[in-house]
Amino acid sequence: MRILWKLFGFSRRLLQVEWCHPSESILLFTLVPRLRKAPSVFLLGQRQGLSAMPEIEASVRDSDLFSPPSDVRGMRELDRTAFKKTVSIPVLKARKEVVNRLMRALRRVALQRPGIKRVMEDPQDEDSRLIMLDPYRMLTADSFDKAELGALKELDVSPQLSHYNLELTYENFKSEEILKAVLPEGQDVTSGFSRVGHIAHLNLRDHQLPFKQLIGQVMVDKNPGITSAVNKTSNIDSTYRNFQMEVLCGEENMLTKVRENNYTYEFDFSKVYWNPRLSTEHGRITELLNPGDVLFDVFAGVGPFAIPAARKNCTVFANDLNPESHKWLLHNCKLNKVDQKVKVFNMDGKDFIQGPVREELTLRLGLSAEAKPSVHIVMNLPAKAIEFLSVFRSLLDGQPCSTELLPTVHCYCFSKDSNPAKDVRQQAEAVLGVSLETSSSVHLVRNVAPNKEMLCITFQIPTATLYRNQGLSLQNDQEPPLKRQKMGDPFSGEPQIASDS
Repeated sequence: MRILWKLFGFSRRLLQVEWCHPSESILLFTLVPRLRKAPSVFLLGQRQGLSAMPEIEASVRDSDLFSPPSDVRGMRELDRTAFKKTVSIPVLKARKEVVNRLMRALRRVALQRPGIKRVMEDPQDEDSRLIMLDPYRMLTADSFDKAELGALKELDVSPQLSHYNLELTYENFKSEEILKAVLPEGQDVTSGFSRVGHIAHLNLRDHQLPFKQLIGQVMVDKNPGITSAVNKTSNIDSTYRNFQMEVLCGEENMLTKVRENNYTYEFDFSKVYWNPRLSTEHGRITELLNPGDVLFDVFAGVGPFAIPAARKNCTVFANDLNPESHKWLLHNCKLNKVDQKVKVFNMDGKDFIQGPVREELTLRLGLSAEAKPSVHIVMNLPAKAIEFLSVFRSLLDGQPCSTELLPTVHCYCFSKDSNPAKDVRQQAEAVLGVSLETSSSVHLVRNVAPNKEMLCITFQIPTATLYRNQGLSLQNDQEPPLKRQKMGDPFSGEPQIASDS
């Protein structure tokens, strides 16, 4: 009988096995008792004419190697001391003067764990170091690839592997590993969140709520710079676009500062709307604008569309009904030094369109052709923005402007339809009373929830809609296709969907 030590000490059990024929893909190890001075380090026995064990999936070898102890399951109050665990890690011995060069060559197989040094002092030899290797990649010396073996030979380092008993603590586990070990088996684990300055914003599901304080503490512990974790406790209010939240861990200060696309925004996160997942969309709309263009931001929030547009030398009219958003919009315009380029309003969106927007459009569309910039209207209130499109019906009097100068609208909305692009186009057509089939595009912004998409429909307001008493029918509507504004292919037929990268 021979004794088989489970690979790299993944288990403390010793298994007795019968002698195996050399052709079988099993590698036998014998314990070498000579290292009495360092009982935590053992040499792996040499192969005696047996074929090498093929590398197999980590889940087959031991998927729980870097999992916390099983007895933390169901923990409600975080006990960091309960996460101690000892594992056996393969190590490579090398002279300390070649370690830096060797580490560059062994990037593929070096151990990468939070808070663990990859190079340890050799308890037997002060002139040598032990390099921690990934046990999922390194089974034997045969696990080194050709380039790595070449580097070992060049630096005169033996490929002989030893193993090292490494004590893991709470600091060495990743947040998803901790939560997976604590929450009931088979249930979804929340390890992601939206970062808003120093705040981690979570949206926990019902089965996670009994563990909410522990989850919040783990988020604060494992993410540098995060000092507060909050959970949304209500849907977004459609009037002021804020929501109720509960502080799970850390400071209750919700005054925060964020950087997005090289601009700085400050606000009280508990009183205004901010979504870091819209950063790409804010940048996309800004790219469509040219210096000198005019932007009307109907639901401006704290300024993520308005401020970049103003910095691009556009004329900006920004509005928000929420008094807190209005306050922080003014503040952020000054903070980003565009307060002289942005006119700020605190009005209902309908009143803003029928008042300042109408007045400015009447003035600008009556100028000479040479002085007329492109006009853009952004309506980022996905739950209700399409309803506000009705305000554009018969908004202007007088002689219509040329069709190429008609304002371009970027209207955000949600859809749960199997064909969301067609759905939002038809919603907009129903409100406007005119066809947009050949003069609109639909951009997929993001997936909000299963079977729920956030989209942006872009179109020029048709003359038949914008001007009073035109008497134009849908059948005779000769509006041109939407001008291409750095948006790709011309639009025709069914609205096209372009997704954020």
